[in-house]
Order: sequence, then C-alpha cells, then structure tokens
Amino acid sequence: MSTSIFGSVVLRTEDPRFIRGRGRYTDNVVAEGALDTSFVRSMMAHARVLSVDVSEASQMPGVAAILAAADLDLAPQPPSGSVSGPFERQVLAQDRVRFVGEAIAVVLAESPGQAQDAAEGVQVEYEPLPAVVGSEAALADGAPLLFPEAGSNLADGFDTEWEADVLTGADVVVRAHFENHRVAPVPMETNAILVVPEDDGRLTVWVSTQAPFDIRSDLAEWLGLSKDRVRVIAPDVGGGFGAKLAVYPEYLVCAAAAVRLGRPVRWKETRSESMVNMTHGRGQVQEVELGARRDGTVVGLRVDILADMGAYPMATYLPPTTQMMLSGAYRIPRIACRVRSVVTNATPIGPYRGAGRPEATALLERSMNLLALELGLDPAEIRRRNLIPPDAFPHATAVGTTYDVGDYGRALDGALRLSGYERLREEQAARRGRGDRIQLGIGLSTYVEITGFAREFGSVEVHVDGSVTVLTGISPHGQGHETSLAQIASGVLGIPMDRVRVVHSDTGLVPSGEGTYGSRSLQIGGSAVWNASQAVMEKGALVAAHLLEVGKEDIVQHEDGRIGVAGAPDRAFTWSELAAAATEPIRLPNGLDPGLSASGRFKQRGSTFPFGAHVAVVEVDLETGGVRPVRHVAVDDCGRILNPMLVEGQIHGGLAQGIAQALYESVEFDELGTPLTSNLASYLIPSAAELPGFACSQTETPTPLNPLGAKGIGEAATVGSAPAVQNAVVDALSHLGVRHIDMPCSPERVWRAIWGASGRAG
Repeated sequence: MSTSIFGSVVLRTEDPRFIRGRGRYTDNVVAEGALDTSFVRSMMAHARVLSVDVSEASQMPGVAAILAAADLDLAPQPPSGSVSGPFERQVLAQDRVRFVGEAIAVVLAESPGQAQDAAEGVQVEYEPLPAVVGSEAALADGAPLLFPEAGSNLADGFDTEWEADVLTGADVVVRAHFENHRVAPVPMETNAILVVPEDDGRLTVWVSTQAPFDIRSDLAEWLGLSKDRVRVIAPDVGGGFGAKLAVYPEYLVCAAAAVRLGRPVRWKETRSESMVNMTHGRGQVQEVELGARRDGTVVGLRVDILADMGAYPMATYLPPTTQMMLSGAYRIPRIACRVRSVVTNATPIGPYRGAGRPEATALLERSMNLLALELGLDPAEIRRRNLIPPDAFPHATAVGTTYDVGDYGRALDGALRLSGYERLREEQAARRGRGDRIQLGIGLSTYVEITGFAREFGSVEVHVDGSVTVLTGISPHGQGHETSLAQIASGVLGIPMDRVRVVHSDTGLVPSGEGTYGSRSLQIGGSAVWNASQAVMEKGALVAAHLLEVGKEDIVQHEDGRIGVAGAPDRAFTWSELAAAATEPIRLPNGLDPGLSASGRFKQRGSTFPFGAHVAVVEVDLETGGVRPVRHVAVDDCGRILNPMLVEGQIHGGLAQGIAQALYESVEFDELGTPLTSNLASYLIPSAAELPGFACSQTETPTPLNPLGAKGIGEAATVGSAPAVQNAVVDALSHLGVRHIDMPCSPERVWRAIWGASGRAG
C-alpha cells in the first residue's frame, strides 16, 4: 500500500483552464435554435391567483410560447419524506402563491430580452392574503394558514426525552433565546439549465448542479421517460454550497417545454431571481437551557427548536441533523430536544454549507460562554472541563450519535497557543482599564460535525497507451476533485498525474453517483477510487507474474513505475505493456478477465466526525457599534490529509462564509413578506478587504471507517467560525453587561446592545 501520496502538496490540475478563461459553464454550451426563458414570478408573498392573462404578451416580438400550470400538467413536488399532509408544491403556481418569486408561468422566446419583456407583459390578478413572516408567527394563535387543508402551519415535528427533567442536579442553569437567521447561498454562478431534445426522443440536459443523477431521476419520472433516455451533464459549476442539490421546479418546466415544443430550452437565473428563488439556509429559533454544577461540569441540556421551512417543507431533514449534533464536543449526560418545522411565506429553506450542524454548534457555543460568564470561569476553561477525552472513543452521545475518533483537547490547546490567548486577554484587560473606545473581543468555539453519507461509485482503467481513466460519481463545484482523485490513482499505480484523466458529472459516461454534499467526496468517492486502484494494481501484478513465470509474491513496483521481479529491473513491464497484454485472453492467467480495470461502490460502516477549535479576535467601536475582525485562528481535524493545499483552500472558504454569517449576511423581509435583500446592494457579502487574516493549522486523527483515514473538511470551518466570531463580539462588551447579540452582529445591533446594557447605561 502506497502512503507517499498522503500529505503531498499537489497544485490543482483544474486551475489552468479557469485562469485562462476556458471554463465551460452551462450558459457557455451552444445549442442551435435554443429558446430562452423568463419566468413570471409572484410579486406577493401570499395571495390567491385569480387569473393569468397572456393575450398581450403572447403577441410580443420573438415569443414562441407562454405556458402556465394547466398547459404542462406536471405532477406536484412532494414535501420531505417525513412530512405528512397536503404540503406539496405545484411546479408552476396555479391557485395560490406562497412567496415572492414563486413561478406562475414561463415565457419562451428567441432571445433573453424578448422573453423578459414578454414576462413583464403577462397580467396576473391576485387576491392578497395575510402573510406569515417568521417561524414564531407561524404558530401564533390565529395565524394565517399557508395550506388551509392542513389545518396548521406545523409541517413536521418530533422530540426526544422532552418530558424528562434533564437538568436535575444543576447548581446553575443558563437560559437563552437564539436566532440563527436566514442566509442566502449566493454562488457566483446562479441556477442554469439547458435541455436539448434529440431526434430519437432522448433528452440531453446541461445543468449547474451538485447531483446530476438526482436531476436525471426526477426529470425522467416527471416526464414519464426511462432513466436511460435522459442524459444529464454538469459542466463546470460555479459554486453550490448545498443550494444546488435541489431539483428546482424551473428544471422540470424547461424539460417539459423542450419536449412539448421540440426545441432546446435554456434558463439562466438572474441575480435578483436567485436571491428570492434559490433555497435559503439556516432559519432556526432556539430556546436553550444548559445546566451545570458549580465546578462547571455540565449535567444537562434542553433545546426547543423552531425551524422555518419557508413556503414548502422540502428540507425537514435539516433540524434532525441539528438534534444529532447537540452534544457537540462535550460530555453532556442528558439532552432533551423538541423540533418543530413550520411553513412561512418566504423562499423555501434548503441545505447550506454545514446544513444543520452550524445551528447546533452556534447554540451550544453561545450557551457555554453564558455558563462561563455565570460561573466566573474563562471560556477556555469551561470547555476544557467538559470535553470528551481521547480515550472515550468511539463515543455515544446522549442523543444516540456515535463519534468515531477525536482528540478535542489537542485542537483547543493548539488554537489557544497559535492565537497567543493569554497575551490577548492581557491586552483586553489593558484596554478595559483605560476605557478605550475600541475594545478587544476574543471568541472561542470548539466543534464537532458529521460527514460521510451514502455510498459512491468509482472505477479505474489503465489503457494500452499507459494512461488512466478514473470514473467517479462525485460532482465537483470548486473543491479540487479532479486533482485529489488523480492523486490517489497516480500514487497507488505509480503513473504520473498528467496521465490520469478524471471523468465525472455525466450520467452518460458514469454508471451511477450520489453527487457532492455533506463533506463526503474524498472519504467516500476517494475511497472508491482507492479500492479500484488497489484492485488494478493487484491485477497488474498477477498479469506480470504470469508473463514472467514467477510467483505473485516476487512482483514489486520499481522506482520508475514498472511492474516486475524484485531485484531484477530488467524483468519488468511498463503499464502500457501490461495493459496491452491484458487485452489478449491467451496471455492472462486462468480466470482473469481481460483489461486492466476495476470498479465498485464504497460505503462506510458509519459517519465520520471532523472537529476543531477556533479563536476569533475582533475590535468593537463603542461609539458606533462597528465590528472589525482582526484575526481568526482555526485548528481543524479532518482525519488523514491527502493534499494540504486543498484542505487549506476549503478551510479558507468555510471561514469566509462563517464570518460573513456572524457579521454581515442576513435575508430580511418586511411585515408583508416582501424581501428587503433581493440584490447584492442590500444583501451584504464581505470582500477580502473586510475579512481578517487567517491562521490555519490541522491535527490528524485518522478514522478507522475508510481506507484513507479521511474525514470531511468542506463545511468544517463554517461550522466552527461563526460562533467564535459571535462570541468575540459579545466578549468585547461583556464588561458592560452585554450577555448576547444575535447574528449578524451588525453595527446597529451592537450599538443597541451597548446602549441597552446596564453597565453602559449606568
């Protein structure tokens, strides 16, 4: 088994084409005669649709067709599997609209401008209905019902140990109300799809997605086609962050329209459309009680979660993930939890980087800081006293989640050391003593998250020219998968990376795949490729032994990559020679199939649990409430590291999004459900200038659950960073009596907290 590939910095093989402007995105695909689409979208958050008049718009230049729900007769999209009741979503709204931006009809025209002009000419008559804004309003007495036939806005719910007194034995209990607000994913490339009907009745579909096989399955089902008659290709994808896992209604409409009209159909989402139509993330209101003894030992946790699902409960699997991770990195002997998922008149919620895990970490890390404040302990000390020790793994938490392996104390100690924690506390004390206008805040976060879901396909084949083709079911959108999978095959087989081609994201070329989500790609997809590479190596050794008439145990790989007899470099074959021999059955040992290839699907025995510790340093202006992030230290553990450069890139991206949620980003609505943040002028995304310097380090605790020893890293930094920054902002003001500020910690919120605190007001 080759181990030299692990820990090697290999530059991304994908980058040259992007740097040279040669990336190929869905909107770059040329299809002769393609119609452009523009969707007629609701301008109201909640209303009955009385009529849709297309008479004038249909006569406008270039318009080929205008289609509404009745024209397409597509089955509705069902809610999440755990939801019962009439919460399905019409592919095009017919009788009622439930959020601003919901599609009512589609215009197909010869150019994007003509389609948009005609869409603006479609007349929709509404009967306004009262809107439900926010999850707490959804369950209030007399709340308007989004689905009257359901009798409630409660779409799903469950509880664990809710009736138990989990706080028994606590000397002190801290109670808090937290809001983990809505955020928009905002990928650089918005949603896009191109559907091309072929002459033989098949469909070829290019789409910006994280899961091509899911798109294929749903399109085939909705259109009544067999899966082999739908080919889905995800070309270069400009970011997804979980939001491109969804099968959007617009995909189904475009496919149905292409079949109906017999012409290619293209949709590319505008940025303003994307802000109200692409699924949002987070959206939880949390009531928390954390009980502990006087020495800081936690005895129990009680959490009530109210989850906003938006207009359609398509992602009720997210709050259970929060529940699974409520223990965090701590020994918490008893945990009670209640989860309720409700519908509101807002954009539907979907997975967003971290998908349920950041919400758990945020509530737990804020609660630990409140407990430290209550007991007069340093935030680092309260954590250290409660961390799960290294010898306790595998560790079953009070909510039934079993962690694989970890050394949480080492990560915390590393983060404290790297940040110069003691010196920071000294500087903070000095600023407070002087009464400085600019105060220093130091925030901590220790986290653990869950990764590694489902099984994945991988195959490896050596060709007669000595090159290698890797097929994988994972589907990259910026992570560097072409590099990492080529690195694995190259390292095992001893074939240069520039001779390895990685094929992905095409249901016509790859037999199956689950896609990319949940930080699963290397540990699941990479393990499938590792196993296939090992199998090819084994087969190559058998062929070489047979041709050289020696035992397989005498076969080794020489330093130059050839396969042959140990100690006899003149008796060895190149991979090209072995592949050529393997095409001739007469030259193979009995029972060995022709060709040097292997394939299979890998599935872990369980999930893996990356972890880490973050220290955020911020400055807060007491006069304006302005927050300036100064430095962020992240010590993360994703198991065995294949390529440190790829790991650091994922950490940097995760830190940026976590810090952005803590300080800047927030989806806002007015009392009528009208979005107030529907463009990038009103929805605040930080540039590099607003972000601090990052100091990153890693520990390595390999998991025993896959042959690589790898865990996920794509979402870890987002999970750990946001609560660290939030804790830092509150910490800067704690001497004034400020106990909590909800994210995002905007200047206005911070200013109000300062002037509302007893220490400042007095």
